[in-house]
Amino acid sequence: MNLEREFKLTLTRRTFFARTSVGIGAAALGSLLNPYLFADIPQIDPKTGGLLGLPHFPPKAKRVIYLHQSGAPSQIELFDYKPELDKLQGSELPASVRMGQRITGMTSGQSSLPVARSIFRFNQCGQSGTWMSELLPHHGKIVDHIALIKTLHTEAINHDPAITFIQTGFQQPGRASMGAWISYGLGSENQDLPAFVVLISQANALNIDQPLFSRLWSSGFLPSRYQGVRFRASSDPVLYLGDPPGVDRKDRRHMLDAVEKINRLRAEAFGDPEITTRIAQYEMAYRMQTSVPSLMDLSNEPEHIFDLYGPDSRKAGTYAANCLLTRRLAERGVRFIQLYHRGWDQHNDLPRDISLQCKGVDQPSAALILDLKQRGLLDDTLVLWGGEFGRTVYCQGALTDTNYGRDHHPRCFSIWMAGGGIKKGITLGKTDDYSYNILEYPVHVHDLQATILHCLGIDHTRLTYKYQGRHHRLTDTAGTVATKLLA
Repeated sequence: MNLEREFKLTLTRRTFFARTSVGIGAAALGSLLNPYLFADIPQIDPKTGGLLGLPHFPPKAKRVIYLHQSGAPSQIELFDYKPELDKLQGSELPASVRMGQRITGMTSGQSSLPVARSIFRFNQCGQSGTWMSELLPHHGKIVDHIALIKTLHTEAINHDPAITFIQTGFQQPGRASMGAWISYGLGSENQDLPAFVVLISQANALNIDQPLFSRLWSSGFLPSRYQGVRFRASSDPVLYLGDPPGVDRKDRRHMLDAVEKINRLRAEAFGDPEITTRIAQYEMAYRMQTSVPSLMDLSNEPEHIFDLYGPDSRKAGTYAANCLLTRRLAERGVRFIQLYHRGWDQHNDLPRDISLQCKGVDQPSAALILDLKQRGLLDDTLVLWGGEFGRTVYCQGALTDTNYGRDHHPRCFSIWMAGGGIKKGITLGKTDDYSYNILEYPVHVHDLQATILHCLGIDHTRLTYKYQGRHHRLTDTAGTVATKLLA
């Protein structure tokens, strides 16, 4: 039987009323039965899958690499040099500094909040003279290529709302992630790979229980074609991509063609964008059967590249291997590459754990910047490194000369950015002697998101999606571009 004729014979009662509701309020009933009939449907560029009319202005960056350090690295140990703390070791955090700030249940019951200095040395690096911890010796080689921001801040004080906020612009689940917004706005440069790819690496530190949820790279209320696709460190990098036993590519092609005809008939009948999304995803999966194996095959990488990223770069699933894979994704035109690295939640035994953690991320992070630069990719690739909040100056648990822990601190934390549209070799913002409060140039999470979009040629106030009667955006109702960061 002809597919189109068979489809027409399966006319449902719902479809019948949607098509023939004459005399009982056709427009009202039709819109009720078909919510997309009068929706504010975005105009999509068929070539890229992004919005027509974007970018809004000439971009400095074509793609984003987000190296998210999940669990919150301590800015006091890594980037925010505070030699004054040596004199304040063990003293009570002054009420005038804390200013009644809400603290977590993990330290609210402590009888005192003693100041803990960092036991690690800092050195001035590069021509810029940027202060950098001895824990990050390889970062000393890239300080003249990065912008260090010491004054990022957030409202969230616990991990789940904080990481959700920095990834989606909202503390509660359900919103679209930054990668989804960017792939929705700009689409893909490579028709054989997703616009948004996610990589997850395990930590070297002992504390590796910080959870990650797939909603952090979801599309939320955006069409599902814009969600992140996770690549795994296994023989099957993308689940369900391979053909089942007994099915070859010719059979798969015939099957996809038949399913596409059915889906297009339904798309014409209902106007549901999720149907066209399904068509696009089937085709992408078919093309990825060829593109993903070649992407994951590192055998053609020269020895000096493995030496650059470090010994772990040969071990699939490590941070170093994922940084190398990130460069390969970037040079293939993937729009947004999200690398999550767990293990930064150091409430206890911080000196031990942060040393192990930095040993695993320092060289690969610096290598990625140097590798992008030597290939001419850094100028149009925006790289971001940082966590969801910072750590407290006061000690969690027992304080000794060699051991201490730090709790969550949202009021100020440090990140760095490099590449497309960002100034080189600068340090932005200033915190007080306790690395507790911001003194100069605060940068809110929404400001950071607005700045990232600006580097991509997007006005963050104009990248919106209508959902439940409201035009939503990544930066919600706030956000100002941090102009001092811009080259």
